[in-house]
Amino acid sequence: MKQNFLFRNLYIFYSCAFILHIFNVFLQKDFLNYIVGILAIPMLVISFFGATTLFKILGFSFLGIGTFMFLSEGHPISQLPLFFTSSMSLLTLLAVLPWMNSVVRSGRFDQKLRDLMKANVNNLGQLYPRSTATTYTLGAFLNLSAIPISQEVLMNSLTKIKTKVQQSFITTATLRGFSLVIIWSPVEILLALTIQSTQVSYASFLPWLLLLSFIGLLFDLVWGRFYYRKFPYEATGPSHTLNLKELGMKIFHLVTALSLFLIVVIFTGNLLNQDFVIIVTLVILPFSVIWAIVMKRWRSFWSIGWKTWKIKTNSMQNFIVLFLSLAFFTNSLQGTELLQSIQYVFIANADYPIVILLLIQFTFLLLAFFGVHPVATLGILSEVITPLLTFMNPLSVGIALMIGAVINASIGTYGLVVTITSINTKQSPYRISLINLPFALFMIVAGTTLAYLLL
Repeated sequence: MKQNFLFRNLYIFYSCAFILHIFNVFLQKDFLNYIVGILAIPMLVISFFGATTLFKILGFSFLGIGTFMFLSEGHPISQLPLFFTSSMSLLTLLAVLPWMNSVVRSGRFDQKLRDLMKANVNNLGQLYPRSTATTYTLGAFLNLSAIPISQEVLMNSLTKIKTKVQQSFITTATLRGFSLVIIWSPVEILLALTIQSTQVSYASFLPWLLLLSFIGLLFDLVWGRFYYRKFPYEATGPSHTLNLKELGMKIFHLVTALSLFLIVVIFTGNLLNQDFVIIVTLVILPFSVIWAIVMKRWRSFWSIGWKTWKIKTNSMQNFIVLFLSLAFFTNSLQGTELLQSIQYVFIANADYPIVILLLIQFTFLLLAFFGVHPVATLGILSEVITPLLTFMNPLSVGIALMIGAVINASIGTYGLVVTITSINTKQSPYRISLINLPFALFMIVAGTTLAYLLL
C-alpha cells in the first residue's frame, strides 16, 4: 500500500528536484547544486524499482564502471552528489514534454491526421506517402507518442493485406517517418544532447538538419510509392471521404504553430543566453498554454494535460535510471586513461576526417544491435569527441552524431521504438532492424557527405 502511494505521487518529488534545478540554472549557487545532487541519489534508487530490465542492466553497468573510475581517480566521497547533476536539465525537459503532446490532442490534430490515412486509395504505394507524412507531422509535436497512434490506424486499415506485407509497410512507413522528423525536432532529447556536446547553436544546426530530413523524406517517399504500388489496397469499414479544406487548415495550423515555437525558442535563447535544453524546457509550458487559449481549448487542454503529465512523470523511471547513471559514468570518465585510449582511436585518424565521421555513426549502428540506448552511446561519445572539436568543424561532428543517434529509432533492435513496433506488429525486432538497415545506410551516406562538405 505504501509503495503504491509512493509511486502514485513520485511526480511531486521529481518536480521539486526539477524546479530547484531550474532556479539554480539562473542563481548558480554551489550549495543549491549540491542539494540537487543529493536529491538525485534517492531519485535514482527509487527509480530502479520501477525500471525495465534493459534499463536496469544499463544503469548497473554505468554505475559499476563509474564507481571503479571514481574510486581509482581518488575523488572524495563528498563530491559524489555533484557527479549526478549534469543530466538534470535533460530530465526536466522530459518532464514538461507531455504538455506539448496534450495541446495537440486537445486541438484534435491527431484525429484529423488519422483521417488522412483512412481515406480511400487504390494501392499501398499511394497509401505510403500519406502514412509516412502523418507520422512525420505527428512526431514533430508528439515525439514517441506518434508511433502507436500511426501504427494503430494502419493495423486497422491493413487487415486484408498479407501479414508480411502489412508488417513491412508499418515498419518502414512509421519508423522512417519518425526518424526523419526527430533529426531536427527541438523537443528531441538526442538533439539536445548533441547541442550540449558540440556547443553549436540550434539555429546553426537547423537548416542543415532540415535539409537532411528533406533528402531522407524524399528518398523514402519515392521508394515507398514504387515498392508498394504492386500491392492492391482494399479499405476496411465504410468508405471515408476526406475533407481536404478542413485537413489543409489543420496542417497549416500545425505548421504555423511549429514555426512560431521554433522562432520563440531561438529568440528566447538569444535573449537569455542559456543552454538549449533549458530554453526549450522554459518555453514548452507557456507556449502550450497560450496555444490552447488561442484555440479556445483551455479546459480540454488542462484536463488532458494534467492527467497525462502526472502519469508520464510518475513513469519516468527508465529515463531517470539511464540519465543519472550515465551522468555519473561520464563525469567519472573524465581525465581517465580509458577515455584517453578511446580518444586516441579518433585522434589517430585526424588526417582522415571522413573516417572519423564514419566511425562516429557506425559506433551507433553497431551498438544499436546489442541493445545499447543511443543516449548512452551519445553520452560516451560526447566525452570522446572533445579533442576533435579543436581541429574539426563542430557542426560537422554534430551532424554525424545526430544522424548516428536518430537512425537508432528505425534499427535499434532493443530500442523503445523498435520494441513498440515489434509488439504491435508481432514480428522479430531483428527483422525490423534488417528491413530498415538500407534506409539507415542511406542516411549515413547522406549525413557523412554533408558533414564532410561543411568541414
